[in-house]
Amino acid sequence: MLAGADGITAVRIGVSMTALQVSIGSLNDIVDAPRDAGRKVAKPIPGGLVSPVEAWAVAIGGAVLGLALAVPSGLATVVLAVLILAIGYAYDLAFKGTAWSWLPFAVGIPLLPVFGWLGATGGLPSSFAILLPVAVIAGAALAVANARADVERDAAAGVDSVATRLGIEQAWIVNAGLLGVVIVLAAATLITWGASPAAMLGALGASVVIGIGVVLGRNADSAGRERAWELEAVGVGFLAAAWLAGTTFGQ
Repeated sequence: MLAGADGITAVRIGVSMTALQVSIGSLNDIVDAPRDAGRKVAKPIPGGLVSPVEAWAVAIGGAVLGLALAVPSGLATVVLAVLILAIGYAYDLAFKGTAWSWLPFAVGIPLLPVFGWLGATGGLPSSFAILLPVAVIAGAALAVANARADVERDAAAGVDSVATRLGIEQAWIVNAGLLGVVIVLAAATLITWGASPAAMLGALGASVVIGIGVVLGRNADSAGRERAWELEAVGVGFLAAAWLAGTTFGQ
């Protein structure tokens, strides 16, 4: 909607991306199911809430729905949707549980605002030249936080994740440092572009949410670290929205 899409188009693009992420997340649970058995019973498959067949149906259905809803926005948006699926599936099947697990996050996170803007307008504003590199940093930071949530389980299973490679404390330092860079760069660009007070206030609130997630995740147990990284992800999403609003209307 910031890009100028009407309500129906905005909802269509939003549901499309949600469906793509549902597909990626479902495949992730399918891949993790054997390792989660007896360890993470709150998850749908090991908890018996969803069968593997049903999970596959969700994964396939999400991909089909997401791609279908991208079609009205043109070929470029459909191609981008396929790329997003490919990156997500690569994480699920190859990168997760390795020292390179941060890479799909770093590449994939910047594509989320690109998908929304491209789907709405068919192009990208000049401000994305700043947004995309910052989003790469944010994606890497969230990947490290995500890996920290499973560091004990990964260590017990002999999985060489980015968090087990760094160590839980060093991983927290990397996560906090990268998110700090994101917040500083976002604030600097908002000020430079002359963002509105509302956008600045939104960015401040989002930064507080990110900070709470970082602080809560430092000494928490596995479940607490999982909630903390999810809080960081929500904060990054709100920060991106505030940043887009501020830079768009500042141009």
